[in-house]
Amino acid sequence: MSRSHEPVFWSLFGAGGMLAALVGPALVFITGIAVPLGLLPAELMSYERLLAFAGHWAGKFCAFGIVALFLWHAAHRIAITLHDLGIHARLATQVACYGFALVGSLVAGWALLAIGG
Repeated sequence: MSRSHEPVFWSLFGAGGMLAALVGPALVFITGIAVPLGLLPAELMSYERLLAFAGHWAGKFCAFGIVALFLWHAAHRIAITLHDLGIHARLATQVACYGFALVGSLVAGWALLAIGG
């Protein structure tokens, strides 16, 4: 009996879902509502401030975690939804969905490492 890789994807899906539920609404509120409407100061989202955040190791870790886990959560949701819709090419959909999440995570990591700190 072969071992399944399913627990790895379920754990990434679960972590991404938890992060999306806890951090996602705050990100939407701050970047899409509070700053544009003037509820928070505009310099909160200034280029210099966000560059300094992304330049620090803790900022890089947080940004990478958010982007990567959101991608893995979305990839698993899409793969399961395609299966539910009757597209049963399991290997092809998994390679496409999880491959996109992997490439997106690698690109995010590379972009964050390229930012000087």
